[in-house]
Amino acid sequence: MVIKIHQACSTPNALFYNERKVFQHKATFYHSRNTPEINPFLGDKNARHRIFKEIEDRNTRVQKKGLHISVNPTVGDLVRLGDVGIRTEIDNLMKHLGYGNQPYLVYKHADLERVHFHIVSTRIDCETGKKIKDNFEKEKTQSFIKGLEEKYQLTKDENPEKLNFRFSNSSKDLKQNLENLFGQLNRMDFITSKAMYDQALGLFQVEIRKAGRGHLVFVTDENGNPIRHPVKMSDFQERPKFYLSEQRTLGQHSGKFPDSDLTGQSNGILKSLVLKELIRQAKTQLDDGSGFRNKTYKLKSQKNRAKRKL
Repeated sequence: MVIKIHQACSTPNALFYNERKVFQHKATFYHSRNTPEINPFLGDKNARHRIFKEIEDRNTRVQKKGLHISVNPTVGDLVRLGDVGIRTEIDNLMKHLGYGNQPYLVYKHADLERVHFHIVSTRIDCETGKKIKDNFEKEKTQSFIKGLEEKYQLTKDENPEKLNFRFSNSSKDLKQNLENLFGQLNRMDFITSKAMYDQALGLFQVEIRKAGRGHLVFVTDENGNPIRHPVKMSDFQERPKFYLSEQRTLGQHSGKFPDSDLTGQSNGILKSLVLKELIRQAKTQLDDGSGFRNKTYKLKSQKNRAKRKL
C-alpha cells in the first residue's frame, strides 16, 4: 500500500483533475463523507466545487488550502480489504490525519493499469474556518500504513507491475496480460464449469463471446461495453481451459472435486476464492523468482530446479 499526500495543491485543481478523469471514463465516483447532499455525485462538478469553496472563502490567509491524497493498493491489498474495507480504511485514514469531520470526495481510477483512489478535501476546518494542523503528516501516514499491514496481513514484497490484471483502453501488452490471467485461472481447480470460468473473467472485466466458428476476447467497461478491439481466441497460446476442445477439457479436468460444485455460490464468494487463489499463486511465483513470464522461461526454470535437486 502506498499513500501519497500531494503538496502545493489547490482544491479546484485537485477536484477538476479528478472530474476530467471521470469525463474521460478513466475514473468513477466512488465514495463521499460529510457533504451537504447525501450523494454529491448526482450534481455537477461546479456544485461539488462549491462544497469546498464556501468553506475556504472563510479563510483568506492560507495559500495552500487543498487536500489531495492518492491511495495506491496492490492487487493483494484489494483482495484482503475488499470494496467495503477500502471505503472503511479511507474513512479511517482521514480520521487519523485529522480530517474525519471534513467533507471529502473519493474517485476510483484505473488509468494506470491498476486500481487506485484519489481523495479531495480542504485543509480549512469546516467548523472553525481555521487551517487544520498538518504537522508530521508523512509520519502519520506511514504509521497508518503500518497499521493496515498488521491488521490485514498485507505483504510488502508484492510487485504491483507483475500482479497486473487490470485492463483498460490504454493497457500495454494486452494479449500477454490476458494470457497471464488465463494461465492463473486455468490452475484454479475449484473453477469446475464454464459458467464459473466466465464469471471469474467478469471480475476482471474480460468477456469471451462466440464469433462464427471461434471466439473473441473482449475487455469491457463496468457496464459490459467493449473498450478495446477484441482479440481472437486462436491468437492465444494459453487459452481458457473450458474453451479448449471438449475432449481435451474432459481429459484434463474430469474426476476433480466431484462434490465441490460451486456454481451456485454468490458472486462475492467466487470473487474471494478466485482472487485469493490468484494472489497465492502469484506470490509463489514471485518467491521462486519466476514472475509472470512466458512458457519457455517457465520450462527452463523448472528444468534448472530439477537439475539442482539432482
